Amino acid sequence: MKLSIVLSTQPAKFNAVAFKGDLEANVAKIARWGYDGVELAIRDPQLTDADAIESIIRRYGLAVPAIGTGQAWGEEGLSFPDPDPAVRRAAIERVKSHIPLAARFDAVIIIGLLRGVVKPGVSQEQAMQWMVEALQECSAAAWPAGVRLALEPINRYETTLINNVRQGLDLIERVGADNFGLLLDTFHMNIEEPDMAESIRLAGDRIFHFHVADSNRWYPGAGHLDFVSLLGTLYETGYQGYVSGEFMPEPDADAAAQRAIAHLRSLERQISQSPQVSQSSIPTS
Repeated sequence: MKLSIVLSTQPAKFNAVAFKGDLEANVAKIARWGYDGVELAIRDPQLTDADAIESIIRRYGLAVPAIGTGQAWGEEGLSFPDPDPAVRRAAIERVKSHIPLAARFDAVIIIGLLRGVVKPGVSQEQAMQWMVEALQECSAAAWPAGVRLALEPINRYETTLINNVRQGLDLIERVGADNFGLLLDTFHMNIEEPDMAESIRLAGDRIFHFHVADSNRWYPGAGHLDFVSLLGTLYETGYQGYVSGEFMPEPDADAAAQRAIAHLRSLERQISQSPQVSQSSIPTS
């Protein structure tokens, strides 16, 4: 099982980004605890030193399976369905600016809350159309570089634009790009999916990335989710990517990260012994 955890390269308000601050110190800890990769949360690639980031991450033998873009929404208010066309254009260009670094690391670009919310004066239908057009343009720009985009279904309390897997699959059909898929997150799934395992099966090979947090958005093992069943089902689909921790830094970031990996590693044998999973189907570190 290949495990990663979210790390922000820049200051951020979003609390579920467990690690912020000194990049190298955080990367060193994450590697020491046994993680295989770091999922980078980057607000603006133009404000980062890509060479320095790569040098640090390679030094500690880690991979970068995905790059999160949500801070452009949280810190700057950029989104695809904003009523202001200048804001919509800025959101699209921001996603495009992630492509070179994503190509460098063979990382998926995550579309979380950058897809926005439906603002006053904008219909749900119009917001969806703007989102589809933006995703089509971003997917087309990413295709020549071999980069994939993954939209994360997010619970109804945060947005009305794509809350569950079925809506995500419908969106994939509308976008019509082979390099556009889904990121599934167990916290959001626990709110929105009637049967989480069945939704994972339904998404199948359109799952490009996978987030884990427990039912309370704390680290896996702190709530009531059955990760043996969920991860067993994920690997049953043929998923070979990373399982990435995005959870609240409670009781603190270090403790949460260490407890998460300890819990997930302790489940590997049970997952491999699940009737639907063959040992060879679980990706190794």
